[in-house]
Amino acid sequence: MFTPEIVKEYDQEGMLTLIETFPKQVQEAVEIGKKADLGNLAEQIKDINAIVFLGMGGSAIGGDLVKAVLAKELKVPMLVNREYHIPAFVNEKTLVIASSYSGNTEETISALKEAIQKKAMIFCITTGGKIAEIAKANGLPLIIIPSGISPRAALGYSFFPILEVFCRLSLVADKNEDIKETVLLLRDMKNELSLSTPGNKAQELAKDLQGRIPLIYGSEGFSGVVASRWKGQINENSKHVAFWNVFSELNHNETVGWENPQLTKEIHLVILRDNEGLRMKKRIEVTTEIVKPHVHGITEVYSRGISDIARMFSLIYFGDYVSWYLAMLNKADPTPVKVIDYLKRELAKI
Repeated sequence: MFTPEIVKEYDQEGMLTLIETFPKQVQEAVEIGKKADLGNLAEQIKDINAIVFLGMGGSAIGGDLVKAVLAKELKVPMLVNREYHIPAFVNEKTLVIASSYSGNTEETISALKEAIQKKAMIFCITTGGKIAEIAKANGLPLIIIPSGISPRAALGYSFFPILEVFCRLSLVADKNEDIKETVLLLRDMKNELSLSTPGNKAQELAKDLQGRIPLIYGSEGFSGVVASRWKGQINENSKHVAFWNVFSELNHNETVGWENPQLTKEIHLVILRDNEGLRMKKRIEVTTEIVKPHVHGITEVYSRGISDIARMFSLIYFGDYVSWYLAMLNKADPTPVKVIDYLKRELAKI
């Protein structure tokens, strides 16, 4: 079912190669962060009062993950801003990170210009485009990352340089050991989930999701953000509708919806599991009992590793493989996003 011939026919732009080489991307991204010229940010950062991350789509998810995985350490609030405008509280003591893979994301450009007007502390991360031009024109620290791939496949480049910058600015503790663990774990998972390992767990889950509606549940900490990542990867790579939600919030509304089972038989529920506390484990257990009679099936995916970063990326990496295998089952090229391209062309006419 999953053969080299299938890859050649449907994965014409090499998404599988990008997934397989992700551990190497992580290493490259860390080095980019270590070598980045931060100007005088280290001095300015002493009076920091907040962090605002500007981004959309695949670029914004990097900010979401940074915020989630560092929540226990960051001493100031962090906000991921997906809008044309920045919050009113942004001022010269706010660290603003403008992230756009293409460098031409209109919402990010608009918000960046406002941050410059407010004299915020700013650094930019991009492959080039207008963001790079604005950064150079205003003397802002600029991190250039490799171009030529889909933003969603460049997650390593949108996460690890920022993580490294945070470490260099002493916003969080050094993460070298956590990163080493993450790379080794991802290499192991690559061998386990590869095309040459028939019947692996990612392939089996993709088969369960084919022709169904995937619903991804995360919980406290980073797994809720990872659930959102899964949803986006299934949408874009697999060309397949999917939805997500997060415990405990879903227990205060969505759980009631399962009382109408006529609409739910085509749903396959995926629950991302991590080191939940006792009450969260009980929530998941009871919710599973409620949902089980009304869905096609339920799959629990457990994180692996010791550090938060390793466990988070173990869930992300597994989901990336699932989305690719589902794309092959759907006979869809994972790379193009023609609907999004069409939307951008239409907006460009305004």
